[in-house]
Amino acid sequence: MSGRIVQVIAAPSNLGLRPLRPGHEPGTWRAPDALFDAGLLDAVGAGAPIVMARPAWKPGPDPGTRLRNGIAMRAFNLALADHVDATCARAAFTLVVGGDCSILLGALAGARRHGPLALVHADGHSDFRHPGNYDPATTLGAVAGMDLALATGRGEALMTDWPGVPTPLVHDRHVVQIGEREGRDPDFAWPDVNDTAIERIDVFAANEMGAHAVLARARRTLDAASHHRFWVHLDVDVLDAAVMPAVDSPGSPGIAPDDLVLVLSGLLPDPRCAGMTVTVFDPDLDPDGRYARLLVGLLGRLSFR
Repeated sequence: MSGRIVQVIAAPSNLGLRPLRPGHEPGTWRAPDALFDAGLLDAVGAGAPIVMARPAWKPGPDPGTRLRNGIAMRAFNLALADHVDATCARAAFTLVVGGDCSILLGALAGARRHGPLALVHADGHSDFRHPGNYDPATTLGAVAGMDLALATGRGEALMTDWPGVPTPLVHDRHVVQIGEREGRDPDFAWPDVNDTAIERIDVFAANEMGAHAVLARARRTLDAASHHRFWVHLDVDVLDAAVMPAVDSPGSPGIAPDDLVLVLSGLLPDPRCAGMTVTVFDPDLDPDGRYARLLVGLLGRLSFR
């Protein structure tokens, strides 16, 4: 990746999240500004960012969709796809700073215009909720918990079908999911993810085998489709709640920061890596800015070139 510039895109969305309590609006839309204030651009060696306008969030349903904020989310992700497309066309490394996990779909849709993709999905949850494992007639879907299912073609066409690219955005066999902490729970919500070809390395396995082995397994899946470029998705709730509590759904255990840096540093400099999304940091849960500084410090340890 030597010589590529880093283009940061600020995607201040909270559209994929549900309210945690009556009257609550998720604060992830504030994350880009908080991270910029904490020195992100200098930390990653980026110039002026592309800053998208904040979309309006609402707690209730939209007509014609059972996805929360589905209409606004579609529009926001189409605009994001155009930005990612243009950045990829310039052969820059695209760093999309969210925002909630729904922005993964627009990022993939834009990068997918330049050829087939694989995906490394580092997340404390599988984000595999889809109409095959819950009833959308009775519950609104929150896309921040569905992004991997939608990226692999499961769910409403509103968020699976994108202009100019095939569906799904990524095939199961080209996905690595790292860090899920719920897969060994007997009440695991979305067990059908186990029946897919997705390469899954839950947090327990990751911590047992160590970061070098996690990286080797991820690379095997990516190398099996060596003509594909790939995208990296980092939901910061993959870190332990003791390290990063400023997220919508914190949990424990998590991937240790040093291990996460090692894995990501083994992937991002690969010339096939088109970019990365960073999601779910919520500055409303970080009143003194300490976790923004922690996250910027972590990202600053990565090599994007």
